[in-house]
Amino acid sequence: MKISGIHHTNIGCRDSDLPAIEKFYCEGLGLTVGPRPDFPNKGLWLYCGNHPLVHVVSRFKPDWPGIDEKRSGYDHTAYAVTGVQQFRERLKKAAIKFDEQNVPNAGFQMFMRDPVGNKVELNFSSEEAPQEVASGTLSAMQFPGHAGQR
Repeated sequence: MKISGIHHTNIGCRDSDLPAIEKFYCEGLGLTVGPRPDFPNKGLWLYCGNHPLVHVVSRFKPDWPGIDEKRSGYDHTAYAVTGVQQFRERLKKAAIKFDEQNVPNAGFQMFMRDPVGNKVELNFSSEEAPQEVASGTLSAMQFPGHAGQR
């Protein structure tokens, strides 16, 4: 018996959040909308190739205030990716704000929040780190009060 990896992430939201979530994950991260079982509530399955990596389910009422970090231990979902420059361009084109960090022995990461407040990390190999992001730079989103430190 063993765990072999993350099968999917499930995001809860309101009906009104679905278009923004689709735009974020498809235009910003390059996933595609694909088949989803005929569940009784609205939602999306967002695919990476042939795999439904992000499941989105509308399960909250219209007045749901969003994530409350004081009552949740969830911090973020990280995706192993390649192509730093292409992701930078894609995220800027989709008007998605992001922070970057370059941590020795941990790789180069980009952090952002999806439309309902979930933190998302894109994790690249250290070899892809852009020269203008110095080794030891920390993300303000990931390490508030320590951003930019080396």
